Amino acid sequence: MSHVLIITEKPSASRAVSEALADSGTLKKFGDRAFWYEFMKGNEKYVVAPAVGHLFALKQASKGWTYPVFDVKWIPSFEASKTAEFSRIYYENLTNATKDAKDVIIATDYDDEGEVIGYNILKFICGMKNAQRMKFSTMTHEELIDSFEHPIKLDKKLIEAGITRHMLDWYFGINFTRALTLSIKNASQRFKILSTGRVQGPVLHMLAKHEKKIRAFKSKPFWELKLKLKIGQQEFEADYEKDKLWNKKEAESLRKKADVKSGIVKDITIKIYNQQPPVPYNTTALLADISRYFGYTPQQGLNIAENLYQSGYISYPRTASQQLPANIGYKRILQALSKLPGYQKDANFLLAQNELKPVQGKRTDPAHPAVYPTFQTPKRLGDQQQRVYDLIVRRFMATFGSVAKRESLKIKIDANGVIFFLFGKRTIESGWTQLFGKYSQREEILLPKIEKGDEIKIKKSEIFDKETQPPARYSQGSVLKDMEEKGLGTKATRSQILQTLYNRGYLVGKSIEVTDLGMNISDILEKNVSEIVSERLTRQFEENTDMILKNKKKSEEVLEDAKKVIEKISEEFKKKENKIGQELTKALIDTQEKQSVIGTCPKCNGTLKVHKSWRTGKRFVGCSGYKDGCRFGSPLPPMGRIEAIGKTCDKCKTPIIQIHIPGKRPFRSCVDIECPTKKDWVDKKKLKKIQKESRESSKRAQENKCPDCGKMFNNSRGLAIHKRVHKK
Repeated sequence: MSHVLIITEKPSASRAVSEALADSGTLKKFGDRAFWYEFMKGNEKYVVAPAVGHLFALKQASKGWTYPVFDVKWIPSFEASKTAEFSRIYYENLTNATKDAKDVIIATDYDDEGEVIGYNILKFICGMKNAQRMKFSTMTHEELIDSFEHPIKLDKKLIEAGITRHMLDWYFGINFTRALTLSIKNASQRFKILSTGRVQGPVLHMLAKHEKKIRAFKSKPFWELKLKLKIGQQEFEADYEKDKLWNKKEAESLRKKADVKSGIVKDITIKIYNQQPPVPYNTTALLADISRYFGYTPQQGLNIAENLYQSGYISYPRTASQQLPANIGYKRILQALSKLPGYQKDANFLLAQNELKPVQGKRTDPAHPAVYPTFQTPKRLGDQQQRVYDLIVRRFMATFGSVAKRESLKIKIDANGVIFFLFGKRTIESGWTQLFGKYSQREEILLPKIEKGDEIKIKKSEIFDKETQPPARYSQGSVLKDMEEKGLGTKATRSQILQTLYNRGYLVGKSIEVTDLGMNISDILEKNVSEIVSERLTRQFEENTDMILKNKKKSEEVLEDAKKVIEKISEEFKKKENKIGQELTKALIDTQEKQSVIGTCPKCNGTLKVHKSWRTGKRFVGCSGYKDGCRFGSPLPPMGRIEAIGKTCDKCKTPIIQIHIPGKRPFRSCVDIECPTKKDWVDKKKLKKIQKESRESSKRAQENKCPDCGKMFNNSRGLAIHKRVHKK
């Protein structure tokens, strides 16, 4: 029997669509890991089969590893990369589901990425060019049914823009990553992939410029003068009229002068100001607040929000919009929230209002509204999902709140001719802040009643030694906002780009610090081929891609412009390839040397370093005191970036390291395999073998030590290559 095939973006979406559309009692599931659902709707048979994100990827059509190259084709993702092998079974599943399909309905997420995912399956697996399209912003049964009953056509402009963006990213990423990698290989015979890209390069450069300001900053000493006051039974602190005093003698002189028993209130300034409700969440603001309040990386935050969306609890989380249209059903959502513990009071408060009208932001998105909770509320959530869901619910309710009113008091106090100010803050009307809950906490400094001419008791005057502070580091949330403001990346890609910079070892820390490797790559590119890190160039191509959506440009035109730019940059790069390669090689060696040091040996106080066996490929810790008789050595995890954190284990006294594996949460461990904390990690038979391998590798490393810089290698070949580079 022929059927209609519905293609979804993920397995969880297949289930949601099937359960929403199936006639009662007709739903059947076939398969395990990769599966499809079959059901009847009237007399028609439907098959719902999932992709698992992109099932196709771009790959060079010809052979060779050079640049610039532009001959590219779509191939199955599992053929393009070993890491995508998991997608093979979904590809085969869809191939089977296509048999006997008379029609196809695309039900992937409605944005340029979702449209490309669906279109490639339609073209390369189904062998079709056209299909109907379900467009929805939530996974609620009601909206899925409505989108099924009122399908639209595939958005050819969205497909064209999405494919163009993929091509642009491939052109820039492949060509300039190869340029960097080949420059090192040709200059030093080392093979190390260093990546950059159309957005990745400018973002790294933006962060590196900020890092330079922090590193170049020189602190200056200054002094703060304060008064300890007692008013009634309460104590308060007043600030000198100048926030910084640059001369210590002047500060001491003023302190002594102000060290009297009482001061006189000379003036009182009262200001009442309004705080407007916040606008609804778009992707950037949501991920920034998730990072701010919970400490999750933007990519983690997006994954959590995606899970909530797939479960039908929130709307689509990838959106630029800051607006909530009335047709989402404000009242119905609030009625559903009023039945959940923790939200009854505030939801009922809003429902009692004469009008429900949210504050709207300026940004719009033709595909989706701002992020909001649906009327399909959860019964139980995990801790991470509950936190993110609560934030989204609270923000949604806060947009319907009234203006919050705050009062600030500035009290001028004369202490023997020295002027101080006492500040008070209080909330007069909580308004929307009550609805936003713990996420809108404001400082409250409540002062007793004070009038002009009052005498206030002074307990003592004090001076405090201070230093000026460097510019604050970017948080993972604030950098997303800067990327949005500068037009770098899209709502769907910014978190992924940031994660890539971490995975490459260019960035570390939640308060973002650019590593020496990241700084060197940024500097070398800026100095030699500045267009690779140009924000202007990246923004220009983002705008060109948007113009495809508006039917003002064609894909071919945008891609031809890109080819010309890349050819020009590549020509410039090749002229300086050897120079760039030598600079990158030195930066790489210096970074690896610095990062290889993880701490002090607990047995001989030598230096513990990370080494890799050329024979086995395994990593291990070796001690610089090996030739003096120290035999400390220990294996290390085979995967992940190793970071020394400057702490030691309480049990074995060896350094503690942090392991960063892409796609997983970092974990910490000491380096001693025999530490009591690891008694259940490996059995005793394997332990002796591992320890023996570590000792042998450490010995070989000591035997192949560079006499000039002390760097150790696991064989003579590694040392010989190093010497050639060192000599250059």
